[in-house]
Amino acid sequence: MKTELRINDSGLPLRRDVKLLGQILGEILVNHGGTELLDKVEKIRMMCKSLRTQFDEEIYAELKNEISSLNSPMRKQVIRAFSMYFHLINVAEQNHRIRRRRQYHLEDDTIVQPDSIESAILSLKEHDINEETIQNVLNSLSLELVITAHPTEATKRSILEIQQRIAGILKNLDHPLLTTRERRNLENSLFNEITILWQTDELRQTKPTVLDEVRNGLFYFDQTLFEVLPEIHREVEYCLEKNYSNINWSVPNFLRFGSWIGGDRDGNPNVTPDVTWDTLHLQRKLVLKKYQSVLVELMKRYSHSSTRVEFSDELVQSLELEEDKFLTAEKKWPVQNEVYRRKFAVILERVKQVEKSEAGYKSAEELLEDLYVVKRSVKKHHPAEHELKTIQKLIRQVQLFGFHLATLDIRNHSGEHEAAITEILRKVRISENYAELSEEEKISILQNILLDPRPLLLLNEDYSKETQQMIQTFHMIRNAHKEFGKRSISVYLVSMTKSPSDLLEVLVLAKEAGIYRLHADGTVESHLNVAPLLETIDDLTAGPKIMETLFKMPVYINHLNKMNNQQEIMLGYSDGSKDGGTLTANWKLYKAQLEIHEMAKRYQISLKFFHGRGGSLGRGGGPLNKSLLSQPAETIGDGVKITEQGEVLSSRYLLEDIAYRSLEQATSTLLQAAAHVSKESEEGHLRDQVWETVIEEISAVSLTKYQSLVFGDSDFLTYFNEATPLRELGDLNIGSRPMSRKNRGRFEDLRAIPWVFAWTQSRQLLPAWYAAGTGLESFASKSEDNLQLLQQMYNKWPFFQSTINNLQMALMKADITTAKEYLLLVEDQEIAERIFTNILDEYNKTKAILLKITQDQELLDHTPNIKDSVYRRNPYVDPLNFLQVELIKQLRSQEEPDEELLTEVLLTISGISAGLRNTG
Repeated sequence: MKTELRINDSGLPLRRDVKLLGQILGEILVNHGGTELLDKVEKIRMMCKSLRTQFDEEIYAELKNEISSLNSPMRKQVIRAFSMYFHLINVAEQNHRIRRRRQYHLEDDTIVQPDSIESAILSLKEHDINEETIQNVLNSLSLELVITAHPTEATKRSILEIQQRIAGILKNLDHPLLTTRERRNLENSLFNEITILWQTDELRQTKPTVLDEVRNGLFYFDQTLFEVLPEIHREVEYCLEKNYSNINWSVPNFLRFGSWIGGDRDGNPNVTPDVTWDTLHLQRKLVLKKYQSVLVELMKRYSHSSTRVEFSDELVQSLELEEDKFLTAEKKWPVQNEVYRRKFAVILERVKQVEKSEAGYKSAEELLEDLYVVKRSVKKHHPAEHELKTIQKLIRQVQLFGFHLATLDIRNHSGEHEAAITEILRKVRISENYAELSEEEKISILQNILLDPRPLLLLNEDYSKETQQMIQTFHMIRNAHKEFGKRSISVYLVSMTKSPSDLLEVLVLAKEAGIYRLHADGTVESHLNVAPLLETIDDLTAGPKIMETLFKMPVYINHLNKMNNQQEIMLGYSDGSKDGGTLTANWKLYKAQLEIHEMAKRYQISLKFFHGRGGSLGRGGGPLNKSLLSQPAETIGDGVKITEQGEVLSSRYLLEDIAYRSLEQATSTLLQAAAHVSKESEEGHLRDQVWETVIEEISAVSLTKYQSLVFGDSDFLTYFNEATPLRELGDLNIGSRPMSRKNRGRFEDLRAIPWVFAWTQSRQLLPAWYAAGTGLESFASKSEDNLQLLQQMYNKWPFFQSTINNLQMALMKADITTAKEYLLLVEDQEIAERIFTNILDEYNKTKAILLKITQDQELLDHTPNIKDSVYRRNPYVDPLNFLQVELIKQLRSQEEPDEELLTEVLLTISGISAGLRNTG
């Protein structure tokens, strides 16, 4: 039996917003479909709500009859009405987060918001961490967030922009000094925006191109990130100066954003060298436009006159050299006394001419030097205790974004490199079939090539189209370094790394393009990090051995020396979970980091771990700050890199206040963890060795349970294909990349994204929790002491706490009663019942043991806001699930494709995604 949760009093403003949005939506439904549409939506909603309060067979039968009797035009409107509700409630909840943050700042100064940057600095002070330690931590601190085009954002850009405008109106409605007229105008604007939302297509008519995805990614840099990143750095400076006032702090650029969009070739034939080159140009075009906008604003502000202040000789002399050289008479600032404006006129023109003429800056460093000239001059006449922040903010922006905006990672599958190397070596008669050689033989050949300064490629030889494109990719990287700077592309990621040769092959290809070079005198030149991506359970287990083999090779160490002796290693959260279940995958990821970290220390090599997390729980998702806390503490100081995928981008970075809060929480977590870790490491308090032994045992049992279903049951793939909307997902047009690496129906070729997406839609969410309960219960049931040990681990070990809390979230979002509806889609009901019974038993077992470990009454008692949100959404998600099952059943029974039915199915998929705030 399910009960509806009462919302806490602190949620009253949110309830008010939801009520207002619901009333407007109801009015719009009447305007567009009459009272019949509104009555139908309300009737279905109330029946679903009643079933959640107490299941009743008669109401259930009536609901099913109501849904099956809907005709197509009305049915489509009903689907859209429930979907629209989620688009609105998502905005309302984000606005409430902003409201709560502002409330903290309006409170008494003694109240500090948890997980804020100020709370982190105060924590350091309370723990007597001295200034020198803090500065050392800042110098080594590094967090890079990488946006990706993984096809998990089901919401169109135009819908996101409307949501952004609605959020702005809701924020303004909170203003305490609004007049009656102002409130009336805002509410009228709100009605109009929601009307436009209703009248806008939710579905993309065509699949986006790669460059469409690039532009979608750039949207977040344009709207929020360009402004927010320097503000985060400034807040760290301010809080340090406030709490350690006698120190001259230096806060380096520890927080950056990178991108995969336009560089991720793995399984996406649409990402060509030309597309990557166009991506780099689009990024440069945006960042130059942003600088121009800021410079125009600075020209307005810096109206200082030489009749009032004294400018630096350096500034005046630079103008004497530059004005006539770079500006025509019309472009010069007309007032001679306004020296800063004259200087900014020069800077602005030179930024405009980047790429266009010799007058343009050749590098971001040249622009920075001009800005420093202005800053040094301002210091001569402006009070030191009231620094002009505007020029410093632009300096920080140029340091962060350069002329490339975001470092673009290149990624490709190890098999693609091997195929190219195999063909190249056959052409030059080094090896007839390189791919068939043993690993030792491969390594020997590759090392010999890298130790030979002579080129390998035959310039006039014809290679296959695939090999030619591989060669062109590396030549493009070399040209990008010349055109956009070496920060434009600095890392090459190797998907499905299984052996040391997978990385050496990339170095050989880099050598042939001149990115890696051995000179005649023996010196090495290398300008591209080569990073393995360890994804499957087997690869994670083999990872330490793979890397140690490389670290023992002089040729590889010579390359690493040019990379500041740092090795980047990417960890995949998706394929490991798909192959071994979420609990086993998370432990193997954690363990691999520990083992690689300890091994690298012996070779005096620093590491940067790159966490390939998805947005959903089945792919390593969860709050950014919690993700950071769940890593082995000793690896935090190495630098952290994390992917930001799909709907995570809109949920975190669509609104400036939410973007700030998300990055503030991550910074706060990272700062505290890095500062405390050295002290704890010395005292041996990072974690108890017993805990590792326990989780190893639990993981082994969980893995056996998971694989017994996914690989051991011959009917499982049939169940997955039929009891989820997997077949229909490919028509959703949410990404440029195919759903599988190869167009085959094999499990190993299916990408983790549609795997998770399909389970999420059917409300089973199996990848996010299945088999964890068996592993945990098997250990806990052995003795009462074991259960107490698990409770201790939950209270004291961030990794285990994060794992347990994510399992709670997964079970909360899963809904077994609703999931049972999808059994109707399975042709063989014996298969459906047998496998679903297995899933149901495991669900109940997992829920029971989680509540014992957390010692809570209900799931997510520790996060009431999230629990409230899930309860609030369920009665609105349920109708979409019921409708989806009915529509898929009809669609699959058709001999000829029914486009209207398919459209309605896709609308339910989009609506459920918005309702659960997760796709894949």
